Order: sequence, then structure tokens, then C-alpha cells
Amino acid sequence: MGLRVLHHLPAGLLQTEATGLLRKLGGPTLIELAGRREPALFVSVLQHGNETTGWDALRRVLLKHQGQPLPRRLQILIGNVEAAARGLRKLEQQPDFNRCWPGGTLPPEQADHPFCHITRQVIRRVAEVPPFASIDLHNNTGLNPHYGALNRLNTQALHLATLFSRIVVYFETPTGVQSMAMAEYCPALTLECGQVGERAALDHAERFIEACLHMDHLPDKPVAAHDIDLFHTRAIIRVAPELSFSFDGSPADIRFVSRLDHLNFRELPAGTLFAELSSTHPAPLQARDEHGADISAQVFIREGHALRLRRPYMPAMLTLDHRIVRQDCLCYFMERLKPERLPPGCVAPAAHAAVEAQGRQPETIG
Repeated sequence: MGLRVLHHLPAGLLQTEATGLLRKLGGPTLIELAGRREPALFVSVLQHGNETTGWDALRRVLLKHQGQPLPRRLQILIGNVEAAARGLRKLEQQPDFNRCWPGGTLPPEQADHPFCHITRQVIRRVAEVPPFASIDLHNNTGLNPHYGALNRLNTQALHLATLFSRIVVYFETPTGVQSMAMAEYCPALTLECGQVGERAALDHAERFIEACLHMDHLPDKPVAAHDIDLFHTRAIIRVAPELSFSFDGSPADIRFVSRLDHLNFRELPAGTLFAELSSTHPAPLQARDEHGADISAQVFIREGHALRLRRPYMPAMLTLDHRIVRQDCLCYFMERLKPERLPPGCVAPAAHAAVEAQGRQPETIG
């Protein structure tokens, strides 16, 4: 498997659902289309095969411009079409496509996977003429607002992010992701577009792609304080692989609180109940910081059978999908980014005033 590069849209491509792209394209494909402005807008979709909003939104945009020049040159990376054909995030034998970009650390048995060669090819091509901006479109399985995520705290990247949402997440892990690799060359943003099938998510993604194509430039002036809520991912949370878990109160080693995904993007106080435990495992939920250090004891506290937060956090991407929990993670924990972490003149400190908690948190299990 290698990267296919096309300079046209194959006949019928824009009428093809994500599940049919493997038959149309044969594998990951970079499509480069001319436009009135240079350099290109880089758009990646379907790095996770079951996250289809990006492809559907992009199809809408391209159909709208059929028969006329695009406002800006466009580079489109269509990613894991094998997984898309089966409606899966990835196939069992595959690494996560969005962990295969330069700078990542995959297990040795996956480090030479064709996906890694493909992403290196893309980066070499991009480096010749750096894009105007890069956007990578995703969905998530839990209840989350639409938000942008980035890896570089600079003015242009923040302006790009706030064009999509006032909620912006800065993250340093996981590594090997598209936005981190592309940030070496241009403002780069990951778009989290809610759940697959949401009409509002599709409309929002379409409007954003269209806006980026028509944009003349990204401002250099600081982002207005009232336009952004900025958070920093502090920990990735995984379930110990040997333990069972449930979200509906059914018997398991870990029984999470009911409606767990409703806690996404809520600022939870210290002491918030997270799960009830039947296991004596010393670290049923494993928390690692952005450097990979185990910080489970700093994040959670066990009181009898109750597992609670030791300090305040805001979860993101909590999911009730067992497969996603095992393949990727349960969630990320974030904190509001402190002003001193920002480059001077990037955004006004007032943007970091505390916001009110978004409703009471449940204390029931199942």
C-alpha cells in the first residue's frame, strides 16, 4: 500500500459514501485541486474510518463549486478507507492512522506500517510549498461540544481555532497526530465535530471548510479575550486492560457513574464520584501526563469502593463505546490554561477567568 496522488476528482467520487471509497480509491489518497489563491488549504478526513462528518461536509463543499474554480488551491487527504468500508475506526491489525505521523512513538511492531510511510510521503510533499492552513476533521462517540484542538500556541493557529469554536484545547499528547506534524509548516487544527449523523455537525463543518477556502489571511493580532475558552490536556485516562467495566450499572470491576459522557466539558470539583470499584486493583484507571508519566495517584483517590477525583478537572471525549475505550482511551482530563503558559500577545489574560460549573454532577451508578 502506498499513497495515491491525484490531480482531479474521479468520476462519481462526490456521490460516494465513506463505505464505498475503498472501491473507488484503493487506499489512502491525496487529491490536489487547483484554486484561485495559493498556497493550498490542506484538509484530511477519515483518518478514523467511522468518523464520516468530515468527508460528508467536504463533499458538500466540492459539489457546490463543481464546474468553477475553487476559491483556494485544495489538498485533500482521504485516510483509512479500509476501515471506512467496514464502518470502523480502524481494523484490528492496523495502527491508528492518526498516530502514524512523523514525531510519533508507535510500538516497534507497528513502526514500519504502510500508514507511516504514507504520512511521511504527505509531509515531504507538503514541505515543498507549505499550506495556508491545515484542518483535520474528526467525530467523537460521547457527548461533546464542537471544538478545535491544536498543538502550537500562536496567534494564527488560535484565530483558526476560534473561527470554528470559542472552545479550544491545547494538547501535547498523543504524539504522531496530523495536526502536530502539520504545525511545523502552517497553522494546524484538529476539528472535533460532535457525533456522526448530527445534522448540526455536518452543517458546521461545511461552513468552516468554506470559510477557510475564502479566507484571504489569518490575522496576526492577538485573539480577543471574550472569543476564547482555552484548555490544556493534562492527562489521558485509560482503563486497566485486565479489568472489566460497565456504564449501565451492570456487574463489572469498574462501574462508572450514570450518563458518564454528560460530564464532558464540565469543570468537576475535587471529590466528584467517577466510579464504583469491585476490584482491588491498585490503579483501575490509569492516568498519564503529556510526558507519559503515570500520575494516577495525583488524579484519583479511592474511598472504600468509590473512586473520586483528587483535584478539579474537566473531562473531554468521555465515551460509552467499549471498543473505543479499549482501542484508544476512556477520556482526557483538562485544566484551564494558565496565562503564563501563553506566548506574549497571543491572547488577553482575561480569557482565563473561571467559568461557572455546568450543572450538578450525578452521584449515582448505572
